[in-house]
Order: sequence, then structure tokens, then C-alpha cells
Amino acid sequence: MPLALSNRRLHPMGWFGLALISITVCGCNEGLRERIGIGSKTSPNSPPVVSDSPKQAPLQPGSNVIVTAVERVGPAVVRIDTVKRVANPLGNIFGGRPPVQRQQGQGSGFITRSDGLIFTNAHVVHGAEQVSITLPDGRSYNGKVLGGDPLTDVAVVKVVAEKLPVAPLGNSNNIKPGQWAIAIGNPLGLNNTVTAGIISSVERTNALGAGQRVPYIQTDAAVNPGNSGGPLINSSGQVIGINTAIKVAPGGGLSFAVPINLAKRIAQQILSKGQASHPYIGVRLQSLTPQLAKEINATRGKCRVPEVNAVFIVEVMPNSPADKAGMSQCDLIRQVDGKIVRDPSQVQLAVDRGQVGQPMPLILERNGEELEVIVKPAELPRQG
Repeated sequence: MPLALSNRRLHPMGWFGLALISITVCGCNEGLRERIGIGSKTSPNSPPVVSDSPKQAPLQPGSNVIVTAVERVGPAVVRIDTVKRVANPLGNIFGGRPPVQRQQGQGSGFITRSDGLIFTNAHVVHGAEQVSITLPDGRSYNGKVLGGDPLTDVAVVKVVAEKLPVAPLGNSNNIKPGQWAIAIGNPLGLNNTVTAGIISSVERTNALGAGQRVPYIQTDAAVNPGNSGGPLINSSGQVIGINTAIKVAPGGGLSFAVPINLAKRIAQQILSKGQASHPYIGVRLQSLTPQLAKEINATRGKCRVPEVNAVFIVEVMPNSPADKAGMSQCDLIRQVDGKIVRDPSQVQLAVDRGQVGQPMPLILERNGEELEVIVKPAELPRQG
């Protein structure tokens, strides 16, 4: 399965937080869910368990720290082979080719629960009618896609098995630039390939296009097609991200991973509801600069804004949560849920960390005065 290159699979959103995204949903009933081992065993108020790795002490830095980290995680990294049905636009025209053909793909994933729960990328398994999971020790299983979220590119796959090796999950909130970053996967058909580098940046929201809901981890570890869905691990032998996309440049390239904390949250939603939940407030935003402010103020429009760097509301969707909260065109957004924001991506991420229907305070600036509004994010609409 080709790894996503640059921003080919990501498209700028005309409406901030309003893109209509299709979600792969598990349509199994509760009886089937229990038979394949994904029935909820927790209380209704507890999030689903997505990892049962035992607590382990961090590895001690040393000359073999990468080797030891790979030995800890490597047995749980799997190869994912898929078969998809794709339309052939030249079918029945030249040579009698069928109008629908089968396309094979390959990617990576990692086991997070010993009963066969696997994390991978949504683009690895999207549209697959057959999913095969192969462990490094040669064991192979049929996989079932429980759900995927194209917005964050996270998917969950399940196999029927017990006592499988598990990749320990770390805390992606604690990572810093300069720390070791180790990638394991199956690039270009070469199983169990290990590459290493450093974390180049965290919370990178502008590398793959505008309007992103993912604060990507950027690394310089070599990642290639087939690494998609595989783990990015730290020197303690813990998964801190899911390798998702690359940008190729002369002399090298950069890779990007979905933080594991975000992936866990999306996986819990998929296990609970069959799909991911994304809040939205219904505004279109733009980064305001002193030069842009001068141009706005020079027009005969109704907006008069200070010549500063800020987040500028270009438009408010009628009957949206923002509209109901009293937000208006020309307002500047200064804070979201108690956090200072300086660009539209920070607003997007802050809203996405909220919950649908739960009050969220925003500090706005209007005509030189600050005011607080309370907005209740709604569920992001989905395409049928």
C-alpha cells in the first residue's frame, strides 16, 4: 500500500471543520462483536481498552538502546495485505478487460491488545474486501476492519487470536525534538525493516495542507511506501506514533506520524460507536497579519480590524454552533477553551479536542473589546 506522498491524499477544507468525510463503519451486530472478541467488558462510562501491554520500566540509555527497543516492539509489528475491488475505466473496451478488477496492496500495523486488536492507517485498509495479517514469526490471520477515520488516517483491525505479542504504547505528549525516533514496518515489500532518526518537530499542522486535525510528529527516519500504519517508537521501546505520510525532497525526505495519544482516542471511539467523532463549530478562518489588516481596513467593507497577527473569522455558517453562540464575521479569536491561539490550525486542534455538545468558552476580540462566548460544538456532518 503506497504511503501517502506530500499532500496528495489531503485536501484543503473550504469550510473550517465542515468537510464532509465518509467513515468506514463496522456493521456487525452485538452477537458477532462478542464472537470475534470485541464486545465491551468495561462499564458504560469507561472508555474501551485498546492496550493490555504490561507495565514495563523504560529502557536505560546505552549503546544498544535501539536494538533493545526494536526487540521489545518488533514481534508485534505486522504486515497487512489487502485486496480491493477497483473500477477499470477501460473495461470491456480494450482486450475484453473486466470493468472491475482486484487490486492488491500492502502496509503495516502493530498489535495493541493480546487478543488481536491492531492499529494501522485508514488508507491502508480503506475499501478492502480482504485483509490478511502476518506476524514476524510467520503466523497469518484473516483481519476484520472495525472502522477507520479518514480525517486522522487511523483505523482499527481485529483478528481472532489469543496471547499475541503486544507493542507497548507511550505518551506522545512527552516527546521533544532531538529524541530518538525508530520506525518499523514493511517498506517496498521488505518485511520487518528498521530505520532510525530523530524527532524533527512536534505538532506540525501545516506540512500536509491547510485545515489539518492532526498535530503530526515530524521525523527524519527513512520511511517508504509500505511503512504506512507501522509504529514510530522511542528509545524506551514504546510506540509514540503511527507512520502515515512522507514528503520527498532532493537529497532526502521527511516523514510524519499520527501521535499515539490521538490514535488511542480515535480507536476508543471506533470500538465504542463504530466510527470516530469530530466536533465542529462552523467558521471559516484566516491568519490575520498587519499587512492584511491594512488591506481589509482600506476597503469599504464592514470589517475594521487591528493591525496585528491574529485569527480572523472570515465567515460564520448560518445556524451553526458558532452562529448560535453569537460569533460574527470580522471577530478575532484569541483563546479557545482557555488556551491562547495564534493561527487557524491551533483553533482547529483545540476544537477537535473538545466534545460534541459540551460547552466550550472562547475569548473573542470585537471592535477592540474582548468578550467571552460559550459555544457547543456539534458533530461534524458525514457523507452517506
